Amino acid sequence: MATVPLLNDEEVSAEALAVFDDIRATRGTDVINNFWLALAHDPALLKSTWERLKEVMGHGTIDPLAKEMIYIAVSVANACSYCAHSHTAAARAKGMDDAMYGELLSIIAMAHQTNALATALQVPVDEAFQA
Repeated sequence: MATVPLLNDEEVSAEALAVFDDIRATRGTDVINNFWLALAHDPALLKSTWERLKEVMGHGTIDPLAKEMIYIAVSVANACSYCAHSHTAAARAKGMDDAMYGELLSIIAMAHQTNALATALQVPVDEAFQA
């Protein structure tokens, strides 16, 4: 259950409605996800978050499917169920199949395990790996 009511078009400010309109136009859909409906309580935060998301997840040197898969991994690491579901759906829409999803989950699980071991053992970083 959300900690704030999810606002619809009739309940939001003009500023939030303009962001909703941009989301619809950018995504080519009439649907506004619950995340945005919750953020609409703070139109400035809604706008800045949407603008940054468009920039980061938009065109770049990393392909869109890879970006979604990275987002899934970070969402799992941060225990964000909403984002894991949202970006899994987006990755599937961009071509992720069951085999890719299974491999992604294996990578996430392996990273969690090796991260925990390296942290518990306090393994010093190899000189060759220093940035």
